Amino acid sequence: MPAPLPSNKRCAPPDLSLERQLWENGCRLIAGLDEAGRGAWAGPVFAAVVILPPFCDAETALRGVRDSKQMTPRQREQWAEQIRGFAAYWGVGEASCSEIDQQGIVPATRLAMQRALQASGITPCHLLIDALRLPRLNIPQTALIRGDQRSLSIAAASVLAKTARDAWMRAQEDNFPGYGFAAHKGYGTARHRAALEALGACPLHRRSFRPVIKSFTH
Repeated sequence: MPAPLPSNKRCAPPDLSLERQLWENGCRLIAGLDEAGRGAWAGPVFAAVVILPPFCDAETALRGVRDSKQMTPRQREQWAEQIRGFAAYWGVGEASCSEIDQQGIVPATRLAMQRALQASGITPCHLLIDALRLPRLNIPQTALIRGDQRSLSIAAASVLAKTARDAWMRAQEDNFPGYGFAAHKGYGTARHRAALEALGACPLHRRSFRPVIKSFTH
């Protein structure tokens, strides 16, 4: 099993306090949902769902899981494997850059989350979602600001979404050389901006995003 995070990164870890309240009220299938890539300039937005076994001791079994942004790439990869093995159900979904351009990033993020739920193969009785709601789904749900820092189910979903998206973006390096997708995963770095200025936008770019729009005017 991967080692837990160093002590200086273990302050106020996400826990199961919200999940336990719901379990004790008779709700057994509680889905944590989060996204990855919402702010990127290129590539899909990914989402993941994690449903932990009811009344489980995930705080021990997944003791190193945090908001994915607080973990190193190696930690995310190691813990993603543990999450998939421990979860009762899990799923990953995505929405393409063309769907992002056509619908907007928030609707596309919701679409990716709905696809992740479909991929899990189960209908939960409650959704814990990082900062969003899914109004098209007739399922009780709670939107939590900084949910990936509060709920272990959401934090686990953030790790699966991030690792899935990072792997997808790395695979695009050979298809679209010169942009550095394997390094920055489509996010707005100085290298990415320089590549846009030199090469222009490629099919992976979100043409509705302002930094990409600017590349068409040069």
